[in-house]
Amino acid sequence: MKDPLILAALAALTIAPAARAEDAPSGGIEAGIEAGAGNAALAPFDIVHARIAAEGNVATFRMAVSGAAGESRPAATGALAGSQVFSYVWPLTLDAGTVGFDPGAGILALAVTAHPDFDDTPLHDENGDGDRANDGDLWHSHWVVLGPDDACGAGALKVIDIPEGALPRLPATWPGLPLLIDSPGWQPVIGGDSVEVMVAFPQGTELDGVGFDGVTAGLRVNASAHAPLLCVTDVFDVASGDLSLPGRVNE
Repeated sequence: MKDPLILAALAALTIAPAARAEDAPSGGIEAGIEAGAGNAALAPFDIVHARIAAEGNVATFRMAVSGAAGESRPAATGALAGSQVFSYVWPLTLDAGTVGFDPGAGILALAVTAHPDFDDTPLHDENGDGDRANDGDLWHSHWVVLGPDDACGAGALKVIDIPEGALPRLPATWPGLPLLIDSPGWQPVIGGDSVEVMVAFPQGTELDGVGFDGVTAGLRVNASAHAPLLCVTDVFDVASGDLSLPGRVNE
């Protein structure tokens, strides 16, 4: 079920001036869902369509953009605090408990991200150089749990923080950050105009009809590197136009 508070926060983010291009052509999720108004100024984040197709317990997440997918990544700052994250995101109506977080923890989303100033996939060596801690600048996947926090800006969202001393339920591949984030190692395939990720869910997970949307966004690590640690600061584009999660898996 969609949380009205979280959806209101998502909708508020879509009107951020830095994230919009007034004269851009419209886009949206294909399959008969009408496009929302406004698209990203940067073609690599200008969504043409977002899709999720499932067969059994495996789902394929796909997003197509009007430019070269993955071409734009944040500039390195040399420090974690204040650094940027660029992302391709599929928010879902699927409960966070499905992938190992506490049930009802927030809005679950699959994110493909790049961030040159830190590495949050300690179990994986994406660039194959023998060092698992130096490849955050390569596109990789996460599960994240999002929630509203006005400390990130009025109506803004964050990746939900884990307070000191709290012991929430976490996936086995949690990367050790004080956030509701997982680094499961689902490798994105990026080429031409598309980003695609194949994800295996626990056997028995009902995926048909799960609601979703497609979002391209920028996030920023808090300048003091404290909670809220990771805020959504810019929404570049939204497939539906209003973040109503109108897409349906296999429909």
